[in-house]
Amino acid sequence: MTTRIDARFAELAKQGRSAFVTFLMAGDPDPATSIDIIKALPKAGADIIEIGMPFTDPMADGPSIQAAGLRALKAGMTLKKTLELVRGFRKEDNATPLVLMGYYNPIYIYGVDKFLTDAKSAGVDGLIIVDLPPEEDTELCIPAMKVGLNFIRLATPTTDDKRLPAVLANTSGFVYYVSIAGITGGAAADSNVVGEAVARIKRHTKLPVCVGFGIRTPDAARAIAQKANGAVVGTALVDALHASLDGEGRATPKTVGAVADLASALAQGVKGAKQAAE
Repeated sequence: MTTRIDARFAELAKQGRSAFVTFLMAGDPDPATSIDIIKALPKAGADIIEIGMPFTDPMADGPSIQAAGLRALKAGMTLKKTLELVRGFRKEDNATPLVLMGYYNPIYIYGVDKFLTDAKSAGVDGLIIVDLPPEEDTELCIPAMKVGLNFIRLATPTTDDKRLPAVLANTSGFVYYVSIAGITGGAAADSNVVGEAVARIKRHTKLPVCVGFGIRTPDAARAIAQKANGAVVGTALVDALHASLDGEGRATPKTVGAVADLASALAQGVKGAKQAAE
């Protein structure tokens, strides 16, 4: 079964370019502004959109994304409302792939089967669950694949050749390579090191490899896009959103544009990259 993610990568391969993948937290800074921002992303050049599911204990996230999650929770965001946000987006856009990213706990509480049914019917295409290792595939990964959702796995600089086959066993859609060890929003990614890592992962899989963590500028996005099938930007967009808020942390008339403008500049960086030869 071909998902929107598979279709989008096939289309980009024909164009000979990498994907620009954006990440934002659902409900940040409030549910209404959040949907407006996410609706603006495809026009700004986002090829795939990752939407964070706010959670109270996000241990893999750096300060910016943690703060985004807290703003969203404070504004009343829930997993149910996150799925409603997806449904709202799908009313106007049936083509852009949407990936929910976060932690297993909220899904477990929601109920795995109910979540998968609701996510699929809302228009979700894939899941990235950062705290479920391959050893736990029967919990969510395999059931997700059965309903036709891609389960996207993270590989890191510490994922060695012995570990990679386990990580890739039930992965679909794309592989998300975390370019630096540590939390989101840390150091800048080194495109040469990333190039070697992507080549190593590709020896184990035919899936596209997207690279995230440490990409903040159009030039950095271009450098990564030359080495990988996609560049993922999250913290820089979340920081642009945060900088647009008023003193009380509320959205201003500048908020949607601040995120869309940065996304547009980053998209130009990615689109300016010559795709590395497969």
